[in-house]
Amino acid sequence: MLGIPVIPGRKNRKRKIRYDEKRYKDRWRVEAMFCRLKDFRRVATRYDKLARNYLSAVMLAAAVAYWL
Repeated sequence: MLGIPVIPGRKNRKRKIRYDEKRYKDRWRVEAMFCRLKDFRRVATRYDKLARNYLSAVMLAAAVAYWL
């Protein structure tokens, strides 16, 4: 699955690139999630040194971002 393109080519490209539309939509959802999580300064700059504290901050930010 690594060799299959996920992002579609430009419209003016002479040779069209086939891509998987479902994987493209899933990729966009993941990128949008990270974009929303980076709105929280604590998550974007990673103030926490311990992995468990950082993970709890990410979970809290995700809960707030998608609950509101």
